Amino acid sequence: MPVADYETYCKMLDRALEKKFAYPAINVTSLTTANAVLKGLAESRCDGIIQVSTGGGAFASGSSVKDMALGAISIAEHVHRAAERYDIYVALHTDHCQADKLDTFVIPLIEATEKRRAAGMPNLFNSHMFDGSALPLTENLDIAVPLLERCHKNEIILEIEVGVVGGEEDGVTAEGPAEKLYTTPEDMLEAARRMNEVKGTRYLVAATFGNVHGVYKPGHVKLKPSILRDGQEALEKTYGKEGLFYLVFHGGSGSSLEEIHEAVDYGVVKMNIDTDTQYAFTRPIADHMLKNYDGVLKVDGEVGNKKTYDPRVYMKMAEEAMAERVKVAVDNLRGTGTTLADA
Repeated sequence: MPVADYETYCKMLDRALEKKFAYPAINVTSLTTANAVLKGLAESRCDGIIQVSTGGGAFASGSSVKDMALGAISIAEHVHRAAERYDIYVALHTDHCQADKLDTFVIPLIEATEKRRAAGMPNLFNSHMFDGSALPLTENLDIAVPLLERCHKNEIILEIEVGVVGGEEDGVTAEGPAEKLYTTPEDMLEAARRMNEVKGTRYLVAATFGNVHGVYKPGHVKLKPSILRDGQEALEKTYGKEGLFYLVFHGGSGSSLEEIHEAVDYGVVKMNIDTDTQYAFTRPIADHMLKNYDGVLKVDGEVGNKKTYDPRVYMKMAEEAMAERVKVAVDNLRGTGTTLADA
């Protein structure tokens, strides 16, 4: 299927909210990791979201270039071509972009979409995230609202963050008062009031309920999904059912299945996954290297074994292992067999 257009992406999100499941949004850094996501989603018969962070984009552009927008464009263009070979829908998204990187990441990508639309081509990305969580809420929304206007003109969905997801991602450490780890109903109401100034638009909200980026043993992250319930109840009381947020779950590593399902029940339609798929990708490579030490290295003047040091050998293993982890994520989010392609 082609990468989802705006109408299809909206149907995906509506379907998830209605049926109480969520899409895995997997961070990728290369063609191989993007292919792993496509494979895992297709084998699960689930649509999903492929996303690129600022650091992922910089990596994909090469260590000499380090252009985050260029790398993201390269990955997106590959996904547009490769997705045609799979019978599920995927959307393309950019992850955490803080205010100081908007002009070098999100804005150039929106401009690329504007040029494509002018030429009669589909959008490059379906959605972008502006992470203003390090700012006071007023400043966060002062940036988000005009950005939403520009996105809306180009049929792009904007994701914002209200509150702070702790921990570290892409070398950026999120710190702040403990209370900012929990989004209040008042914060959610204010976000709705400001974002709804842009009529007829669609947006996603990453509300925080104790989430922490990174990897933690089960039980070490203290989530309070009831935060999402309370916020949604406040929104429904003020705006009706149509005012409920389409929520995003960040920092889910170490979360129990019960916590994940509770969050989905309260309106989470997208769950970001990075740490777990990174490990799934790397684990078989480490195994291969340890088991084939004298083949991947030219030990004691020997020639090694090309069949073991050929990157295609272990990168294929990594792709397959990451695809399997994507399938686990789909199952955890109740997404197996939900693709719109079969509807």
